[in-house]
Amino acid sequence: MSALLTDPRYQAGIALFNQRQFYACHDVFEALWHEAIEPDRTFLQGVLQIAVGLHHLSNSNRRGATILLGEGCARLQDYQPDYATVDVSHLLAQSRQVLQALQGLPSEDCGEAIVIGLGLRAGTAPSLPCPQLCLQTSGV
Repeated sequence: MSALLTDPRYQAGIALFNQRQFYACHDVFEALWHEAIEPDRTFLQGVLQIAVGLHHLSNSNRRGATILLGEGCARLQDYQPDYATVDVSHLLAQSRQVLQALQGLPSEDCGEAIVIGLGLRAGTAPSLPCPQLCLQTSGV
């Protein structure tokens, strides 16, 4: 069993992520990451990278969003289907949708062209669900 499950900061970080408070989520998960041992450490690093990637996207930093979403997805690959109550497969599917949409934009477009519920301008932008840390209830 993951040590994360008994730390109240872990649930707080999940709540912040799902409330799209990615900077605050980063602060909580980074504190946990500094204290964690494997395999929790790499899991937290992957979630952190996705959160920071989404934070970059909310600030129209396409390059930063693309890099960190890609790195986060790569780190979490081996944690599927779920880890520490998080549905990792679902998180990866949603994060990869955003990443693919970013990678498919013409180079002159910025991250604003993708609307994922981050308060970005709508218009002709593709609409994607904002990734969530969905919890698994079976077997926990």
